[in-house]
Amino acid sequence: MRKPNVLFLCTGNSARSQMGEALLRAYAGEHFDVYSAGLEPKSDILPVVRQVMGEIGLNMEGQHPKSVNEYLGKVTFAYTITVCGGAEEKCPLVFLSMGKHMFWPFEDPATIQGAPEEVLQKVRAIRDEMAKKIQFWLREQGIEPANLVEPETKDPL
Repeated sequence: MRKPNVLFLCTGNSARSQMGEALLRAYAGEHFDVYSAGLEPKSDILPVVRQVMGEIGLNMEGQHPKSVNEYLGKVTFAYTITVCGGAEEKCPLVFLSMGKHMFWPFEDPATIQGAPEEVLQKVRAIRDEMAKKIQFWLREQGIEPANLVEPETKDPL
């Protein structure tokens, strides 16, 4: 039986959509094939995003920003989840009209200002908020999310 495809979509594919992809794959990868993309992909995933995902045991090695155009006409998505207002407004209609479309807006880690520890705390909060949203959605589907490691929030020595 073929697994449904899920696309997490944002503007740059350097933070939120990458986090969503990694989280859903970790929680329920046996139930879904998970993708992420951006309308205007950046050159790399934000280092702070890689850091906070690593804290919960999710190594994002191999993940990189991708253009939504890579999937046009090639992949049919059962679910398209836009995680930012920019992607929601500019998303190609083909993605919004296939399967189910959901809009889950989260703050953009790329725009967070402040001291490094403040930025880190805010990105952790976004990660945790996304994790809760995905877990809730999975339970609505009758799927119990797999357990992840507890976040390690201490600074390395």
